[in-house]
Amino acid sequence: MKSVLALSLALLMTGCVFPGVYRIDVQQGNILDEEDLARLESGMSRSDVRDALGSPIMLNPVDDSREYYVYTYQEDGGEIREQRVVVYYEGDQYSHYEANLLDETPAY
Repeated sequence: MKSVLALSLALLMTGCVFPGVYRIDVQQGNILDEEDLARLESGMSRSDVRDALGSPIMLNPVDDSREYYVYTYQEDGGEIREQRVVVYYEGDQYSHYEANLLDETPAY
């Protein structure tokens, strides 16, 4: 009886780590690099910035002085890595950006 219980418990425990389960890589957001950001010039219109970088992933309906370009990457169900670029405007003209880019963008 003890051996049946031990065997059942062992089979139950191994069921949690089923070999061969495939986990996909998940990428979401705007993939930007230094080359993309170098295209930005002070005084550009909002539409020119969007032509250069694409559509922002987040907009603040209360404060339109900044737009957010976020990219996340999760490889094989592991840790989520994120890069974030915030583009600032004065009126409707590009002012500057702040960027926290990944060292390596896996999508390239």
